[in-house]
Amino acid sequence: MNTLLLGLLLFLGMHSARIFAEQGRQALQARIGASAFKGLYALVSLLGFYLLLKGYGEARLSPIPVWAPPKGMRHLAVLLMLPAMVLLVAAYLPRNALKNRLHHPMVLSVKLWALAHLSCNGNLADMVLFGSFLLWAILCFRAARQRDRAAENELIETPGPLRQRTLLTWGLGIAVWLGLLSGGHTYLVGVSPLGL
Repeated sequence: MNTLLLGLLLFLGMHSARIFAEQGRQALQARIGASAFKGLYALVSLLGFYLLLKGYGEARLSPIPVWAPPKGMRHLAVLLMLPAMVLLVAAYLPRNALKNRLHHPMVLSVKLWALAHLSCNGNLADMVLFGSFLLWAILCFRAARQRDRAAENELIETPGPLRQRTLLTWGLGIAVWLGLLSGGHTYLVGVSPLGL
């Protein structure tokens, strides 16, 4: 569990700089330069991600049950993952209506992903991992929207390919979701989301 906690501290800590220490983040970036800051950010994030994956894998070998989710929660999780995957694609596909309207679809995707996994996993490691990501996503979204309002930086809907990009976003999100259901999740994590 200690490895998981250290990984979460490094990964989410680095990703929380804009939430809790925006001025410190900007000062460090100004002092060492944008490229060095990006390198440091990537290095600490990758180390944290590696440790949280390793720690979670170790914790799954000796699970500590906290609660027993009803079987129907697995179905809820599968359904929640559909919009989570669409929002994830929306974060990276430029000029789509979801990104224009929601502004921060990646953080919303993480919220749904964490909530989905919390709803159907009852071990302590699951609660720590997914609960940490859910809390981070809530705080991150709040901070991002405050920055948007302070900068009056609302995205403007652009005419033209917006509808096509939005349809493509949905199509790719559904394809990723189906890929995870049809063996991708089992391959990546070792657990079938459908319990097969």
